[in-house]
Amino acid sequence: MSPQLDETHDPGLRSWVESANDPSTDFPIQNLPFGVFRGKGGRSSPGIGIAIGDRILDLTACARAGLFTGEAASAARYSVDDSLNRLMAEGRGAAQTIRRTASALLRPGSAAAARADEITIAQEDADLLLPVRIGDYTDFYASVHHATNVGSMFRPDNPLLPNYKFVPIGYHGRASSIVVSGEAVVRPLGQTRDDASEPPVFGATRRMDYEMELGVFVGAGNSLGEAVPLGRASEHLWGMCVVNDWSARDIQAWEYQPLGPFLAKNFATTISPWVVTFDALAPFRTAPTPRPAGDPAPLPYLDDPGDRSHGALDITVEVFLRSAQMREAGTPEHFVSRGSFRDMYWTVGQLLAHHASNGCNLRPGDLIASGTISGPAKESRGCLLERTWRGSEPLTLPTGEQRAFLADGDEVIMRAYAQRDGYRRVGFGSCVGTIAPAH
Repeated sequence: MSPQLDETHDPGLRSWVESANDPSTDFPIQNLPFGVFRGKGGRSSPGIGIAIGDRILDLTACARAGLFTGEAASAARYSVDDSLNRLMAEGRGAAQTIRRTASALLRPGSAAAARADEITIAQEDADLLLPVRIGDYTDFYASVHHATNVGSMFRPDNPLLPNYKFVPIGYHGRASSIVVSGEAVVRPLGQTRDDASEPPVFGATRRMDYEMELGVFVGAGNSLGEAVPLGRASEHLWGMCVVNDWSARDIQAWEYQPLGPFLAKNFATTISPWVVTFDALAPFRTAPTPRPAGDPAPLPYLDDPGDRSHGALDITVEVFLRSAQMREAGTPEHFVSRGSFRDMYWTVGQLLAHHASNGCNLRPGDLIASGTISGPAKESRGCLLERTWRGSEPLTLPTGEQRAFLADGDEVIMRAYAQRDGYRRVGFGSCVGTIAPAH
């Protein structure tokens, strides 16, 4: 399916929410991501909203005010839900209708402007909740730069395993421990073995790490036993968020053979609260980065003309770090890395098509994460394992503190945005997590 552009992508559109017209905002009227919120401190019941500048368009209030009519009224019946699942189950059509209606309501001259206090709330006055009840979570390993870097640390003569360039590698994660941005992440306990001549020990990880990723939410699912052709994968891709796949590297190194990640990963995964729809991202679809000469062509089920022409997304990802000492001193967050999602070896369509190729039934609200997003430069490495090269090249923070891996009190801030000449910049908001001491 080709990216569909319409009047909602017009870079000249403005909103009566003045903060949405700021060129630096993540949430201009051209974006309109969905999320779930309630009044701060539980002052109201959870409901579905749309981010616009520094405010939230309350879809329940809009429906109550009679601002959704016709097809939009039918689509907006899910606005009182405490998750996006039922809206996602309708596929992309219902969300498209709501997004187009919201775009019209938020433009200058709309009758909705006179009811601004009734139908919007400041984001600072709201609690942003987990937007989706995630039934299943799969994490992939789609960056060849990340896979090569990590492989070279442990297998310098053979960094990439023979299957990497033929099959998208992934593992099933733990949906129950996915948390929304802002929640503390407790340092996990587990087995580690630093000395091969000694037995393993049980205790708190000493190599706590983050992984900068993007996540894709499934909209319409597929039946058990039914594959999803790559050419139709876009019909099942609903929206995206930022993902921090926290990792305990010392636990991971001891436990991962022979079956892969387990306790080193499933203690917590943080996601950003706003889901940016694939319709908002349509202007930023592009051709994937060409594969190096000599690399094998994808197998037929992982190849499609549309995916070759616009299967990638031009999204920039960034990571910042702020220690407890920096917060106490009022020191701004410290830049760590910046990468491009376009550098991924596998597209999001290929990830979904491969996931369903054996008949696995994907369901509305399932989360598929990309794996660490890394690029060819040191400053584009998406985790500390790579950025500090297994701890041998620690980062120096503005306070003089050094970090090979994360310390208690460290706050990791991730951001992502899509931009291209001729279109308004579209952002994802922040994905933030702070390390709390082990219990």
